[in-house]
Amino acid sequence: MISAPFAWLGNALAAAQGWLFEHGVQPFVFAFGLMRLEEQAFDATEWLLIGVVEVAVLALLMSPLERRWPVEPVVDRAAVRVDVLYTLLHRLGGFALIAFALLTPLFDRLESLLRLYGFSHLDIDRIWPGITDLPLASFLVYLVALDLLDYWIHRGQHRLAWWWALHAVHHSQRQMTFWSDNRNHLIDDLLRDALIAAVALLIGVAPEQFVLLTVASRALQSVQHANLRWRWGGIAERLVVSPSFHRRHHAIGYGHEGPARGCNFAVLFPVWDIVFRTADWRPGFVATGIRDQLDGRDYGRGFWAQQWLALGRIWRVLRRAG
Repeated sequence: MISAPFAWLGNALAAAQGWLFEHGVQPFVFAFGLMRLEEQAFDATEWLLIGVVEVAVLALLMSPLERRWPVEPVVDRAAVRVDVLYTLLHRLGGFALIAFALLTPLFDRLESLLRLYGFSHLDIDRIWPGITDLPLASFLVYLVALDLLDYWIHRGQHRLAWWWALHAVHHSQRQMTFWSDNRNHLIDDLLRDALIAAVALLIGVAPEQFVLLTVASRALQSVQHANLRWRWGGIAERLVVSPSFHRRHHAIGYGHEGPARGCNFAVLFPVWDIVFRTADWRPGFVATGIRDQLDGRDYGRGFWAQQWLALGRIWRVLRRAG
């Protein structure tokens, strides 16, 4: 928990999780003889519940905002529907949380082994004594640390040819909306989420904090991808990534070209783009997509086409490298 005022929310979610598991998930698990997975199913119920709430809140809040302050009219609703599918798959499936849960026992065993040789995981409290006694402060420290990691993961997604072959699925959307954040190749998602989860475990992030960190990050990223004519302006524009700042990252001719293979890589905090000289503050809302789409290159219209074509791209990259 972050602080006591949010205890009621945690209690409400716990009660809803217990009810949903007892009346929905547990009978299903029992009927298919999967009771050995009962504990994992109970945890998965929490992820499902959080995802449902998250998607519902986003739809209720962001849809009217996009209608009120759009960058451009939505003319390709079929493409947006595919993004909705990605969002439901990612957020109701909880890729990041599943990765964290699967890696936890592996790290526990590894830590036990390392302790025999006098080593242990990196504990942020050793660097900043007492920080973990302040839940909100430690939450912000973890958020900043993981965001720095996410910045460099994002740079890798653009710099490494095989990774760009996957990440191009995300950039091929030319009709940006708040649903677009989760438009990713499944392998791209699994790689990124596994790296984030591994480092979170390495620096001692507790499971309940990881859930909050994940939800906070995803909510902000949905806003960044929204079809909104928004700039925070002033110092705020330098503190938190705005829809304008991130749209430049998706823009044809800007977001994945040049010496750095793009600009505005920051996921939450633009300070990383400032420090590493990849920020582009030019105003304006330009067309999004990948340049070779203008020449007719096909990145797929539907979910399966996008996934399959990306595998073809990565296969060609690996063949050339070999």
